[in-house]
Amino acid sequence: MIDPLTALAGIQAAVALVKKVSKTVDDVSSLGPVLGKYFEAKAVAKQAVVHAKKSKSSMAVATEIELQLDSAKQFESEMLLIFMAVGKIDVFNKIKSRAAAMDVEAAHEARREKEAAARHKKEMDEVINIVLFILVIGSVLGATGWFVYEAIAQCSPNCGFQK
Repeated sequence: MIDPLTALAGIQAAVALVKKVSKTVDDVSSLGPVLGKYFEAKAVAKQAVVHAKKSKSSMAVATEIELQLDSAKQFESEMLLIFMAVGKIDVFNKIKSRAAAMDVEAAHEARREKEAAARHKKEMDEVINIVLFILVIGSVLGATGWFVYEAIAQCSPNCGFQK
C-alpha cells in the first residue's frame, strides 16, 4: 500500500501539472493524459485514506489527505468551467461518469477480495479443526490402547490366563 504522504504529494503534483498544461493548450483534448494522471492520483489518495483510517495511523495525515481530496473537488469544478468554456461539457460528464463507474468497480473488487480472504480464513480454520480432531482422537485411541495393553500385561501372569 502506498504511503499516505506519497499519495498526498502525488495528487498535488497531478493538480499542478493539469493547471500548468491547461494554460498552455488550445484544445481540451490535449488534457487527456494529464487528467488521467490526476484521476489516478486521486484514486490512490482515496485508497491511502481508507488504509490510513483502517490501520489507525496518524489521523493528522488522514485529515490532510481528506482536505487535499476536498481541494481536488474544487479543482474539478475549475476543470468543469474550462470544459464548459470550450463547449465540451459532455466530454467532462463522460469522464466523471467513467471515473465513478471505475470507483464502483474498484469497490466491488475490494469487496470480492475481502470475501475471498474471509472464505480462505474459514477454510483454513476448518482444516485446523479437522487436524486437531484427528490428533485428539488418535491420542485418545492411543492412550486407550496403551491402558488395555498394560492391563493385559499385568493381568496375564496373575489372572490365570495361560498361553
